[in-house]
Amino acid sequence: MTNDSGNVLLALLTGAAIGAGIGILYAPDKGVETRHKIKRKVDDTAHDLAERISHAKEELTKSANEKKDAFDRKLDEAISTMSYKADDIIENLERKLEELKKKNAQLQK
Repeated sequence: MTNDSGNVLLALLTGAAIGAGIGILYAPDKGVETRHKIKRKVDDTAHDLAERISHAKEELTKSANEKKDAFDRKLDEAISTMSYKADDIIENLERKLEELKKKNAQLQK
């Protein structure tokens, strides 16, 4: 969930809670009933918000794990490629060293 959509969701939930609260306050019920309704609405909204936060957390965790796995695969591929290239470089250097040893042996004769 992006930051913008999270802000929009929070604004909508806040607006809904405020609207429900105002609607209940103007309802023709007794004070005790009104307080119970407000408490129920607050509890329902808190529960809904907790569920949405939990879902967002799960999605972020899943996404982070997928990105980590992809990074690990790419890193392994890069290390493997570098290892093969290092082997090639070492072989070339060993060949050049042998050639230099032969030339040096001929020059010392």
